[in-house]
Amino acid sequence: MSQNSRGLRSQLKDSVPVAGLCPQGAYGVQDSLRSGFTSVKNELLPSHPLELSEKNFQLNQDKMNFSTLRNIQGLHAPLKLQMEYRAARQIQRLPFLPSSNLALDTLRGSDESIGFEDILCDPAQSEVMGEPHMMVEYKLGLL
Repeated sequence: MSQNSRGLRSQLKDSVPVAGLCPQGAYGVQDSLRSGFTSVKNELLPSHPLELSEKNFQLNQDKMNFSTLRNIQGLHAPLKLQMEYRAARQIQRLPFLPSSNLALDTLRGSDESIGFEDILCDPAQSEVMGEPHMMVEYKLGLL
């Protein structure tokens, strides 16, 4: 039994913490109007050892690319690229509309490839749906 718990701890140690996954309202319960319904899928432990690796694939790929770029061109190149990534991530549509992040895909070079997420991530089937006016007011800090 200790071997299983040790393996589970190492898997959880490798995971990236997600802050604000289930935000609490004023009375200690989740505010479904502002944050949407919770997904049971997000609260489950990984079912396969490679699941955490696949979730963090893009992050690990970026770290490796930045390290290689730093070794080849110096410190300024990864810093410039990180600033461009940050600026591209800030370009968003309104909170209730799905954003394609085309600028970020172009910077990463993934705009010319068709992947799993391009076909099966239909925004119409999203679990998050809310009142558009309330979502914009929450994003602007008016609520």
